[in-house]
Amino acid sequence: MVRQGLRELEQQRGALQREIDQLERRKAKLEEEMRSSFAGSSQDIAIRVQGFKDYLVGSLQDLATAAEQINLVSSPMIEPPAPVSDMNRPSASETSVDNTVIPLAAQRFAEQRDRIHSLLDQYRTRPDYYGPPWQLRRTFEPIHAERTANWFFTQGGRGAIKSMTSRLQNVLVASAAISCLYALYDRRLCVLVLATTPERLGEWRRWLQDCLGIARADFGTNRGVMLFESAEPMAQRAERLMDSGRLPFLIMDEAESQVSLSLLQYPLWLGFAPDPANPPTDYDYY
Repeated sequence: MVRQGLRELEQQRGALQREIDQLERRKAKLEEEMRSSFAGSSQDIAIRVQGFKDYLVGSLQDLATAAEQINLVSSPMIEPPAPVSDMNRPSASETSVDNTVIPLAAQRFAEQRDRIHSLLDQYRTRPDYYGPPWQLRRTFEPIHAERTANWFFTQGGRGAIKSMTSRLQNVLVASAAISCLYALYDRRLCVLVLATTPERLGEWRRWLQDCLGIARADFGTNRGVMLFESAEPMAQRAERLMDSGRLPFLIMDEAESQVSLSLLQYPLWLGFAPDPANPPTDYDYY
């Protein structure tokens, strides 16, 4: 009877030990999940805060620059009446704009096919991480080059391409297109980016600076890169740039589920279409 009782106690002890081991493993798993979830949430919050900070600081600097350029004291100017013979003659500004007609994008890219292909091959095979501003400075993979070339030569510089796996890779593709266009049009090119939250605009600002080697001074109202939270002011700005002989290049973030038709009338625009097979979320799309 004593031996039988000892065997039963040993069996109960073994069962309890197995339950304790199982509970300890479950506890360790829960602790690991708690740590990873907290770290992921903290990282996501930090990224959003940093993006908003970059956007806010850049906007304040743009505002200060614009305020410095305002001429607060202006003297009245009396213009003499124009001669009757000159009433129907176009003005000098109109003549200069007419003399700088922008060719159709598809036609221009067909003429510059070899040059664009050469630039894309250079970005892919011979990256220059310390090159001049507006030249791509980051590692460029074949898939990025393929989508950029397709946008130039198949879509003629006007269309949407399938989004990459992250916003950073989308910015990389857009930066390659900007770099090639800047090589063709130089300072006539103006880049307009649409993303309807300050956090996303902050990311575009930071990553364009990183990919193209440009400074905050290259972000402004009528130069370099302009950032917009809604389509209406973006379209108005593009119209004024066209009237002044500049070439606007409109870029629409992948998170823009609805795009205004007013943006599709301009000669250069690039939109990132979500991939139906791998739709991003606000949590992991960073």
